Amino acid sequence: MSAPPGAPTIGRVESAAFALPVLPGRTEADRGALASCHAGTRREAHRDARRRAGIAREAVWIQPGPGQDLAVVYLEADDLAAAFTILGTSVDPFDRWFRSHVLQVHGVALEEEFAPPELVLDFDVDRP
Repeated sequence: MSAPPGAPTIGRVESAAFALPVLPGRTEADRGALASCHAGTRREAHRDARRRAGIAREAVWIQPGPGQDLAVVYLEADDLAAAFTILGTSVDPFDRWFRSHVLQVHGVALEEEFAPPELVLDFDVDRP
């Protein structure tokens, strides 16, 4: 999985936002897995994995949609390319579980190439 080329920066970190489809009937499985990462049994492993990957911030929203839900993901890291590489290749047990979860719930193989999002609007009231 490769990072978006020329990822936009916020302050001194790179950032990316993207949407992944949630496969039919898998929304609750996604909520449960992410809850276990946020405050449950996988919390420490998740935090360690994100630290190893250099990810400073990760946020995920479930966007209900007609016919299919989406997971909207936002990441910040000093080096997104390195972070995506680590997410896609690490042999750590949590990282292997996470890749399996993403494949089962979203149908996306993180170890394969990732189509980068295209930034089409970047408004900042403090920037001319």
